[in-house]
Amino acid sequence: MRLPKLEVQLLRSLWRREKAFMKDLIDDFPGEKPKTTTVATILKRMIEKGLIAFEKRGNAREYYALKSEKEYISGHIKGFMSTFFDDSAAQFASFFTETTELSKEELESLRAMLDQQLKDKDA
Repeated sequence: MRLPKLEVQLLRSLWRREKAFMKDLIDDFPGEKPKTTTVATILKRMIEKGLIAFEKRGNAREYYALKSEKEYISGHIKGFMSTFFDDSAAQFASFFTETTELSKEELESLRAMLDQQLKDKDA
C-alpha cells in the first residue's frame, strides 16, 4: 500500500519521536504547517489502516506507530519482490543495480555490505 506524502511524513515523525501529540507532529512539518483539521483527518485514516494507534492523555491523544520503520519498509520490499521478482532477491538486486545508475563507489559499497553479510552467515 503506497501512502500519501502527508501520511509518510507523519509516520516518519512518529518513528523519530516514538510517541507524539498532534501539536508535536504539526511542528515537525517544515515550512507552512498543515491545518489541525487536516492532520486530524489523516491521523484518523492512518488508525483505520492499522498504521498507528493512540493512548488518551487527559483530553489529548498521544500517537504511536504500530510497526517500526524497518518492519514497515521490509514488508513493502518483500511484497514488491513477490509481485515483480518471483520472491527472488537476486532478480531484484540485478534490476536495482542495472536501473539506478549507481556509481562505482556505490557498487563497491554494496559489494562490501554483501561481503560482510556473507562473513556474518559463516560465523
